[in-house]
Amino acid sequence: MTTMFDNDIQRMGFCCKYMDPDQTQKPKVLKEIQQAYTERSTTRLWCNNNPDIAEQKLLDCVEHNMASALNLVKYVGELPKSRRMVRLGSNQIPMATEPTWRRVWQDPTTIDWLATGFAKVGQMARDLDVRLSFHPGQFCVLASADDGIVERSIDEFEYHVDMIRWMGFGQTFQDFKCNVHISGKRGYQGIIDVLPRLSPEARNTITIENDETKHGLDASMMLADHVPLVLDLHHHWIRDEEYISPDDDRVKRVIDSWRGVRPALHYSYSRDHGLQMSDIHKEGINHTGLHDIGDLLDTGAKKAKLRAHSDMYPNPDTNQWALSFWPDFDIQCEAKHKNLATDQLYAQALAA
Repeated sequence: MTTMFDNDIQRMGFCCKYMDPDQTQKPKVLKEIQQAYTERSTTRLWCNNNPDIAEQKLLDCVEHNMASALNLVKYVGELPKSRRMVRLGSNQIPMATEPTWRRVWQDPTTIDWLATGFAKVGQMARDLDVRLSFHPGQFCVLASADDGIVERSIDEFEYHVDMIRWMGFGQTFQDFKCNVHISGKRGYQGIIDVLPRLSPEARNTITIENDETKHGLDASMMLADHVPLVLDLHHHWIRDEEYISPDDDRVKRVIDSWRGVRPALHYSYSRDHGLQMSDIHKEGINHTGLHDIGDLLDTGAKKAKLRAHSDMYPNPDTNQWALSFWPDFDIQCEAKHKNLATDQLYAQALAA
């Protein structure tokens, strides 16, 4: 069984949730429509406060989540081939690594049920040629200086890999992308040190993304011989204060790190409230041209606010810059309005 998506197709996708095109509908109606494509979860506090019914609640969440993942993959698989890319949410199995409640997921019968359910998601993705990914959250810090945090982070990463394995992926290099930041104080060396401790499927799927604070693109470059690198354009603009060019030697190094698999990048744009802190935009935001971050910072904007992602992609010039990478990269759209923002960017790409 081949597990690789069609590597010759350039793709553009969104993350985790579906938003209905008609957002003017009554909230109850809208929630019902969108919930069919979106994972449910619960909290440790709720489970601890309701121990008699918590296990059933967790099982119900996962039953819904496996069905919603199927719906989401089916929706994406009916889009044009160049739109068949989506990130699945990380809370498919709530409390999977939580010390008290993980026992729910360690029962052999339950594991078989999970494996069967996620296998259907993976098979649908292969049948419809949908490129899938995960992005473990901020608490997955594989390069932490705290050995206990590293252990818990490996556990969290391997939880994602369990789902990848059940879906039938992780069998070949980058048939599925599981993306994390360097994050920890050990930096790139911490990632290098932890790689041998990961399962073969984890090593086949791990990617490292440049962040907008400590570990930028140059730090990521130190891992290019070890793992594929995900280029986050917005993070680089925030941290290094430049619009990187597709012709930049560092971009070529990112591409080479994928060893022939089509690389992925992330694209987002600053929210209005971050731009409005600058005197340049106080009278109204001009969503044209490439914003000079130095000018924004000199006139009152703050990087912490500029980091926040916009709902849509209102700046056609920034969009065109991002689209200039599309011949060589798949684009993961990280705007808050998910598929609607991706529709917008895709329409601009087609009109160019």
